Order: sequence, then C-alpha cells, then structure tokens
Amino acid sequence: MTIRIKAINPNTTEAMTDNIERVGDEHTSDDTEFVAVSPDSGPISIESYYDDYLAVPGVLEEIRRDADEFDAFVNACWGDPGIDACREVTDAPVVGIAESSMYVANMLGATFSVATIIPRARDFIERRVETTGLESQCASVRCTDLTVVETEETRDAAVDALLEASERAIEEDGAEVICLGCAGMGGLDGELEEALPVPVIDSVAAAAVLAEGVVRLGKTTSDVLTYGSPEPKAIAGYPDIFRIGSTEPSADE
Repeated sequence: MTIRIKAINPNTTEAMTDNIERVGDEHTSDDTEFVAVSPDSGPISIESYYDDYLAVPGVLEEIRRDADEFDAFVNACWGDPGIDACREVTDAPVVGIAESSMYVANMLGATFSVATIIPRARDFIERRVETTGLESQCASVRCTDLTVVETEETRDAAVDALLEASERAIEEDGAEVICLGCAGMGGLDGELEEALPVPVIDSVAAAAVLAEGVVRLGKTTSDVLTYGSPEPKAIAGYPDIFRIGSTEPSADE
C-alpha cells in the first residue's frame, strides 16, 4: 500500500520546510511518500495571532490544490493554524503537529510540558492545549528566548535553551514528557533525550506517524456535520481556488 502525505509548513522559511520533509520521511515507512511545502504567500515565521491568521489562507490553498492527490495532510505549525477549516476542504485526514505531539505524550506519561519559543507565544500555545482537550494533563508551557527562525538556524543554541526549559518543567512542574513546541525543533528530540530523564516528542515526527497510521486504518474525516464541505457561496476578493461549488463568478474573473 503506497501512501502519499503532504505536509504544509504554514510559514515561508524554506529551510524549515526542508527539515519538516526530512523528519517526516525518516519516521514513515519506505512505501510512504512524505513531501513538505510552504505556501506561496505568508509570514516567514508564526509567533503571534496575526502571523497565525495570515498563514491560514496559504495553508487552505495548498490543501485545495491537491485535495484529491494525497491520502493525508499534516499541518506543520505547533498552533495548527486553521486546522478545522482544513478538515472542511478535503476528505483526507488532516493532522496537526500540536495535537499529535500531545496525543503521543498523553500515552507516555501522566503529565507533559511544552518547551517552545518566545514568551509572547505562551497564550497562543496554551490555547492550543485547551482546544485539544488536554489542559488537565499539561503541567506547563515553558518558553525560551528562541524565535521560530532561530530554532532552525542556531541548532546548538536551540538545544541549550530547550534543555534548560525542559529541566525546569521536569523539576518544578512535574512534567513526565516534553513536547517540542515548534516545527523548527524537528530532529532535536534525540539529543535532548540523552540529557533528560523523560521522553521528548518531536511534533513533526508524531504527526507524520499518526497521519500514516490513520490512512492505514482506512479512515477519512467525518463529513456528517461539522467538517462537511462548506456551503457553496460567492466569495469576493479571493482567487478562484477558494470557491467551493459556487456558480457565481469569483472576484478575479
């Protein structure tokens, strides 16, 4: 069984997209094709609600473009931007790296902490924990001074910062598992686990494995109600690819 998975890096940092593809390919089966892309437009990194909202149209466009060509999609930002809307525009499973890392962590320990980027992202991260339904299992969100781009460009410094945050989460918050709270941290779990007494979850790897697993189970997204295809309607000002089932011309025609 050949499986095709498309991971979408909601930001436009090409090096991070390349790393997402490498990590996903390493953790999926040989007969699974795992490719990663960035949208044509969007922020270079996602560190605020503004960045998050700007990224959503690009993610949706990437799914719409290949909705029937891939067996599953991965939303490869720890905020899982626009993931509910993503599930409305394709029958294929759409898996977020945030929810995936937390689901895996929840199976490995009674509590987990998220080691993530700069402090202004704390509320952003905490809200994703809440919407995933695992707030009671989350011991803490531990921020570092790392920007998203720095997680990719300064790997040694990223390890040092994440190690310090993780040690504090374990010692002070009672964390039994650590989730790495940014796609740019992909591939750092092994080095951190060597220095820590708990499992460390690479969020991209977790999403890749879960996406592949859901496809192998033969499951697709339920469209009976919430994640059914959006009602056809005219949409002003957006490219034609965003129009679903409408007989009205789009604004660019």
